[in-house]
Amino acid sequence: MPASPDANAREEVLTAYRAHLRAMADGDTDALDDLLDSGFTLTHITGYQQPKAEWLSQMRAGQFIYHSVNEKYVAVDVEDDTARLVGRIVTEATVYGTHADWPLQFTMNYARDGETWTALRSVATTW
Repeated sequence: MPASPDANAREEVLTAYRAHLRAMADGDTDALDDLLDSGFTLTHITGYQQPKAEWLSQMRAGQFIYHSVNEKYVAVDVEDDTARLVGRIVTEATVYGTHADWPLQFTMNYARDGETWTALRSVATTW
């Protein structure tokens, strides 16, 4: 029995999310640039809403170094051409010189553009 359109869309969003996590761990800012909408923002655990270009620039400068990312939980809700993903990870990272294991929960909004799911925004909290 073939998968439903919603199940296919859910898998596509999960694939985009996992590519995002892999690019973070690899420090691959070019891949992140492709995966994230031009207007993407990342709201950090501090509450600071950072534009994509600034975050990627800080990654390139070594201010955000993600050493590893370990996915713990993920849930995806798809409605038409939009999706909301909630994912929990533990990332070993050095952020502005502070090295730690960070338990992060991302709430991410995605939109489908043709066959591609693009992250529009991400809000990080701790769990």
